[in-house]
Amino acid sequence: MISLLKKPSAWIPIALSLGIIAMLIFYLTRFGIVHNEDEGTAAHLFQFWLVLEAVMIPFFALRWLPQAPKDAALVLLLQIAAVLAPVAPVFYFHL
Repeated sequence: MISLLKKPSAWIPIALSLGIIAMLIFYLTRFGIVHNEDEGTAAHLFQFWLVLEAVMIPFFALRWLPQAPKDAALVLLLQIAAVLAPVAPVFYFHL
């Protein structure tokens, strides 16, 4: 699994998720929960990130599951968990 995590298609989705978590924490600590008609930059970055994740995770799965199913499945679970971490507060707070 460690050798597979060195591949960019494995660690980039995880790094993007960590970046979005940092952005959410920064935004919530700086501005709190704000309900505006205009979504703002943070919401647009979040939406762009979701599109990137929706492309990158299936790419990783299609590329590596046939070659290394056990290791790729573990990395895939890690990627999915990393995606759910920033999505959960957004759905919880209805931001």
